[in-house]
Amino acid sequence: MTGRDAASRRRANGAEMANLVVHFEIHASEPQRLVDFYTELLGWQFTQFGDYPYWMIQTGEGSIGNTEASPGLGINGGLTQRQGPPPAAGAPVNGCNIVVGVDDVDATFARALELGAAEAVPLEDTEGVGRTGALTDPDGNLFGLISPVMSDGTRAM
Repeated sequence: MTGRDAASRRRANGAEMANLVVHFEIHASEPQRLVDFYTELLGWQFTQFGDYPYWMIQTGEGSIGNTEASPGLGINGGLTQRQGPPPAAGAPVNGCNIVVGVDDVDATFARALELGAAEAVPLEDTEGVGRTGALTDPDGNLFGLISPVMSDGTRAM
């Protein structure tokens, strides 16, 4: 069955599912350290879920309930206690990676380094994509940053 056939079947059955990513999770050996890091770097808000070692992450305005897939609105996530050792420096990615859209990728990248992140992939301009780079957070999790504004001030898209 092709993707088109599956989509047609969902619509025919009355189920309108966009198959969007609606939640992400970050694993942390020291949760408060990453709560502080992402709060300071990106302005995310964290709320502990009961007495569990789990924090809900609100990434910004309009991120909750974006079931219509409105452009420019993100998703929320969670931060959970890691159940093993953090990734070793230089190890291949083992899991999913998130990429965060920011207004000023150079300033955000520099601030992340000040807050304890490490450069994984240097900033670069990619025609038709934007200015991108990747870091590891203070617990070794890989994450990317992207902006549609290139280093010369032009827009990639």
